[in-house]
Amino acid sequence: MEYSFKSAIHTMVKHTFLSLILVLCAGTTFGQKNLQNYQLYNAKGKPSSFKKMVKSAKKHELVFFGELHNNPVCHWLQMELVKALHAEQSVQIGVEMFERDNEVDLQKYLSGAIDIETLDSLVRLWPNYYTDYSPVLEFAKANGIPYSGTNVPRRYASQVYRKDFAALDSLSTEEKSWIAPLPIAYDANLKPYQDMLSMMGGHGGSTLPKAQALKDATMAYFTLKEWEPGRLFIHINGAYHSDNFSSILWYIEQARPATEMMTITTIVQEDIHTFDQEALGRADYYLVIDEDLTTSY
Repeated sequence: MEYSFKSAIHTMVKHTFLSLILVLCAGTTFGQKNLQNYQLYNAKGKPSSFKKMVKSAKKHELVFFGELHNNPVCHWLQMELVKALHAEQSVQIGVEMFERDNEVDLQKYLSGAIDIETLDSLVRLWPNYYTDYSPVLEFAKANGIPYSGTNVPRRYASQVYRKDFAALDSLSTEEKSWIAPLPIAYDANLKPYQDMLSMMGGHGGSTLPKAQALKDATMAYFTLKEWEPGRLFIHINGAYHSDNFSSILWYIEQARPATEMMTITTIVQEDIHTFDQEALGRADYYLVIDEDLTTSY
């Protein structure tokens, strides 16, 4: 009886000690940081959810997902957003990552006329295409979702940077079909272009934001050209092209006022559980990602 009592006490103490160790480990390993890598916030900077973001997206005609090109959470959430919206309504996708002079070959791939090896040899795929952009394209291909590239061929943006908008006047008729119609409207006072000049300290000259504007104008033009009314158009682009409801959205508003548009932007923070109030006004939804998350390049 004495032996049993001592054994019981020993077992109880042992279990209590082990429990204490687990608690301490949890405090030192997990208690210091909630291992969540992102948090969504709404336009007011309040925590939100994926379900609410999807519900809001369904009320709009165009949804712009402003990403950080090398961030895996962006690409994963883009896929989840496309899947969720496709499950409930008719959608189509436009992306910055394909340029308009590659559109014919892109559509050949989507139709099955050429394989991925041939596509790779014919178009300018981004270096991180296979890890970051292929999944959404393949989902669109498998499910018959219209998918198109909207960006200007980068060489024309370079020409504008070197010689201003006048460089576009000498393009051939075919080349002009790959950019927004001339002349390109331009408002030098728009925040993204002013910010660009400030960040460059004036070293980029007045033509640097004009080169950016050509990209914005072209993506806006082909978004509207490819969009089939009745479908929800999801556009994937760098956050800079849709932040502050400007850039691409400004050009769309010039061409089609009162278009119902929603924006998502991406922010990297040390603490995802607090919202940087200085970001307010930048988007309808904020994808805030832990800065410790590894990137694809």
